[in-house]
Amino acid sequence: MSTTIPSLLSCSLSFKPSFPSPKVQAFRPQFIRKGIGFSPKPPRFSLGKRFAVNDNKSGGDGVVGLDEAEKEARGTSTMPERFRYLSKEVQTPPVRWPWFVALAFLIYAWRAVLFELKNWRNAALSIARFTGNLLKYVFAVVYHFIGSPITFSIRCVEDLFYTVRACYSWIIANAPVPDLTIIIVLASVVLAIAEATVPNCINSQPYVLTVSGLIGYAAVRGYISEPFFWTLLLGVYGFSKFVKKRDDVSSAMPVAAVLAAVGEPWVRVLVIVSFTGLAIYQHSKMLAEGRKVGEGETGQMRLPVPLILSALAIGLRVAAKWAGYRHLTWMIV
Repeated sequence: MSTTIPSLLSCSLSFKPSFPSPKVQAFRPQFIRKGIGFSPKPPRFSLGKRFAVNDNKSGGDGVVGLDEAEKEARGTSTMPERFRYLSKEVQTPPVRWPWFVALAFLIYAWRAVLFELKNWRNAALSIARFTGNLLKYVFAVVYHFIGSPITFSIRCVEDLFYTVRACYSWIIANAPVPDLTIIIVLASVVLAIAEATVPNCINSQPYVLTVSGLIGYAAVRGYISEPFFWTLLLGVYGFSKFVKKRDDVSSAMPVAAVLAAVGEPWVRVLVIVSFTGLAIYQHSKMLAEGRKVGEGETGQMRLPVPLILSALAIGLRVAAKWAGYRHLTWMIV
């Protein structure tokens, strides 16, 4: 059991008077009780309080000699530190009903926002509709003046596309590989005879050879009649002979190549023999005139387009047959 006695040594002085006085009290000590416990050890006094003085001259009620932490502790609570854990405040449950009020206002505000957004959407759709109608009107005005050329160009491109697709399908399905091989061989014979007689005659007229090949293809497919076919060949020979001023072998080479490629068997034999005799006659004539046979010879010769297309058709047909055979083999396996 311990008792407490006033501590006279640990006193604090304060200038706060207990009753109003007209006189200025410059110094007034104030004793504060401080508990001192006795123990079996020899009794002693412990100085637990610091000496503080109120300074009225400074014009305030501040206490001199105490730190800010102690001032704050004195201002908030006077309960001892060992009992403060018993006085913890219980947390109050959060108030949720204001959120429902705010939610109601938010829903109403969002309804207003949706209404405004609907108006903006209608305005944007109206502007887009007006712009589309304006573009249609502009396109109609432009098409009124240049519509026919545009339509014709589109139809030409479409016809070309379908023609190429039809040719490719026919080549894949029905390309006659033996006939194409004979055509390439006989046409190459005629071209070789002409090149041996007149060097560089193939490179000098690639477009004429291409046109001759198209004429032969049209005759084989039945696009043109036989009289018209002979008329076109006669025109090709006249163009090379009288317009381009070429020699007899160079002028007759495109026509002879076409007839040797697509003609009847007796026509092929007659054309090759006749063209060979013409080449021999011109060669002997050139030797009699003293001209060199290899004059104007070039190092690289370009193949005619019809021969390249024929070889490509053979390759596509063979590749398609091989691919179909392998596909069937894989299906069986």
